[in-house]
Amino acid sequence: MAIFLTEASRVIVQGMTGAEGTKHTTRMLAGGTAVVGGVNPRKAGTSVTFPGPDGEVAVPVFGTVAEAMAATGADVSVVFVPPAHTKGAVLEAIEARIPLVVIITEGVPVADTAEFFTAAQAAGVRLIGPNCPGIISPGRSNVGIIPADISGAGRVGLVSKSGTLTYQMMYELRDFGFSTAIGIGGDPIIGTTHIDALAAFEADPDTDAIVMIGEIGGDAEERAAAFIAEHVTKPVVGYVAGFTAPEGKTMGHAGAIVSGSSGTAQAKKEALEAAGVAVGKTPSETAALMRAILSA
Repeated sequence: MAIFLTEASRVIVQGMTGAEGTKHTTRMLAGGTAVVGGVNPRKAGTSVTFPGPDGEVAVPVFGTVAEAMAATGADVSVVFVPPAHTKGAVLEAIEARIPLVVIITEGVPVADTAEFFTAAQAAGVRLIGPNCPGIISPGRSNVGIIPADISGAGRVGLVSKSGTLTYQMMYELRDFGFSTAIGIGGDPIIGTTHIDALAAFEADPDTDAIVMIGEIGGDAEERAAAFIAEHVTKPVVGYVAGFTAPEGKTMGHAGAIVSGSSGTAQAKKEALEAAGVAVGKTPSETAALMRAILSA
C-alpha cells in the first residue's frame, strides 16, 4: 500500500502545456505515472505527445477539470500554474470534486491559499502544497517534481516541509525504500500537514517506520509531537532544519521565521524528543537513526 497515491491513481495536469508542466509531465510519465490528461481551456480538444516508458504517449487536453475527470476517470490533479492563476485553477479542481490536488506552485498569495484551503475542507478535497515538491509512492506513482530514480519502494514513510531534504533523505535511505514520500511545503498555510501524513502512515500496514522533517517557524512540529505521543505507535525519527538561522529572519520558506523563543529548532527538537522521537542534528544523522531502527 501507500498513502494518498497508488498505482491506481489517474492523474491530470493543470498547466500541462506550459514549460514546467511539459517538463514534469515528461518526467512523471517516464516514472510510470498514469497521466491521463491535461487542462488548458485554450487548447481543449488537442493532444500533446510525450516520450513514455514504452514509446510515445499522446495525452489529451481538456477545457476543464470536470471534463477531464468525466473522460478519463482522473482522481488526482497536479497544478503547474503561475501564482496569479493558481487560485482559480485550484478552485476549479475543488468544484469538480477531484479527491486530491497537488499544488507545486511557489509564491501563491497567502490570502489565495486561505480561500482555496477553506473551499477544499468544505468539499472534502485533499490538497498537498502549495510550494511543495509533491508526492511519490516509488514504483507506483509520482506526482510533482520529486526525482523518481533516487529511491525505490520500501516500508519507510517520509513527510517533509523541505523539497531538497526530501530528496536527500530518500537517497540516504534508498537501500530500504519508501512506501510514500510527501513534501507538504513550507508556506504559512498548507493543505496537508505533518499530522495528516503521520495519521495516514500510522494506519498504513505497509509502512513500518516514519521520518518527519520540519523546519523553524510556527508550531506545526510541536503539534505533530503531541499527536505522535498520543496516536503513533510506529517508530518516528525527525530532523528540524534551521538550527543556525538568525532570530527574526525569514529563511527560505515563507513560514520559516523565528520570533523570540517561539518556532526555534531547539524548541521543536525538545518537543519531538519528549514524544519519543529520535531527532538527528543533521539529515545524515537522522538517516542513520532510521537505519539503526530498521536494522535492529
